Amino acid sequence: MGNLLYVIAVILVIAWAIGFLGYHFGGLIHILLVIAIIAVILRIIQGRKAI
Repeated sequence: MGNLLYVIAVILVIAWAIGFLGYHFGGLIHILLVIAIIAVILRIIQGRKAI
């Protein structure tokens, strides 16, 4: 479960970066970034390394 959480966080950060640099989806991109950050924070709180 923890590994899946990390993969989802990485995918969301990449999607945010692509959207931020190339396409403007409005608030959707920033919501993806917030979700990715929350996923990484949850992983850190669980006691595992984020990277």
